[in-house]
Amino acid sequence: MTAEGFLEGRRLQLARGVLLQCIMGGYPAARFYGSDDGDLALIAEPTQIHRLPWSDEPRALAICDADELSGESSNLSTRGQLKKVIARYAARGLAPVVATELEFFVFAPNTDPTQPFRPPIGLDGRREDGQSAFSVSSNNGLRPFFSEVYKCMAALGLPRDTFMHEMGVSQFEINLLHGDPLLLADQTFLFKHLLKEVALKHGLSVVCMAKPLAHTPGSSMHIHQSIVEIASGKNGFSDAHGEPTAMFRHFIAGQQAGMADFTALFAPNVNSYQRLCHPYASPNNACWSHDNRAAGLRIPASSPVARRVENRLPGADANPYLAIAASLAAGLHGIEHELEPSAAIQGEFEVPDNLSLPCTLHAALEGLKRSQLARELFGQEFIEGYIASKTMELTSFFDEITPWERRVLAAQA
Repeated sequence: MTAEGFLEGRRLQLARGVLLQCIMGGYPAARFYGSDDGDLALIAEPTQIHRLPWSDEPRALAICDADELSGESSNLSTRGQLKKVIARYAARGLAPVVATELEFFVFAPNTDPTQPFRPPIGLDGRREDGQSAFSVSSNNGLRPFFSEVYKCMAALGLPRDTFMHEMGVSQFEINLLHGDPLLLADQTFLFKHLLKEVALKHGLSVVCMAKPLAHTPGSSMHIHQSIVEIASGKNGFSDAHGEPTAMFRHFIAGQQAGMADFTALFAPNVNSYQRLCHPYASPNNACWSHDNRAAGLRIPASSPVARRVENRLPGADANPYLAIAASLAAGLHGIEHELEPSAAIQGEFEVPDNLSLPCTLHAALEGLKRSQLARELFGQEFIEGYIASKTMELTSFFDEITPWERRVLAAQA
């Protein structure tokens, strides 16, 4: 839209079906978004209108809500779903607080998708080989790229906490500061967009796949969650003596109750399960633990005022609005029904059958399809539309024969 049109308040409309467009570009049957495929109104969030600092020509981006023309939020909007979850907390005098940790890879351009991703050539003329985890070295030659990333983050008002080189080859992590869930979802979305745009300017490719390289750790989007009591402003997970509260237990139990049903919301792509099937620091279970990275729900070591629950299931490929909404909705379900969690686990452990999670997209979608809880929390229209779109993507994947199949199976009798 032109700047003039935007400033005049001209309404931008979008076909409802676009919210269910699959990643290959196609659409499920029209019955999942209304046979007329009528319009939605895109309503700009006033606090999320940004001049794009990486653009040579003046350009701006506005994050919008997708609303029905009658004024209510569209059930198909993931941002709208998150706002509904936050409103349910507010009705109980509670305000969830979250922070996201986003991991990503920085690669050289990959013009042939049949070939593996490769790190960029560094200042020493070599490509990184995986020995730089947590290093302060700048041999990879990415300092100009990250310098512009930091400048653009500041220009967009994206405060950052810590930044580090992660365990994978040319893999990095940034932690965004904790705050309002909707704000953090907006910031996570903006940050991923920023990364890709700035990378293109520097002749690089940022990849937020869950598992872009074999034999290498995948990329997560861990979600840290706590609950503030609005009246007192205190962390509802800790009592006056600094001990865990009943709300803390109920929240964990709700997370456990929803993780299997919601796996397809946290791990939305075929590739997501490549990360989860190699579970080092990427646990595909609903166990909980104090400071154990093998558990799907980790309670980081902290003071009572900072007591929080870390959901380690979502990958970097997850929709931040939907992943945060699903995680918080599950926690609230536990609070509302006063559910009790399993016993905490420590050290090495075997995952009980009732706390294991789906390990393929097909199994995850089947679980979501059977989930009454998902329909109660997100509505039938959204869940059925989401399943329809993701089923199209899974079918498209199965329409192709992979290099592994040709390499290994062609010679078999």
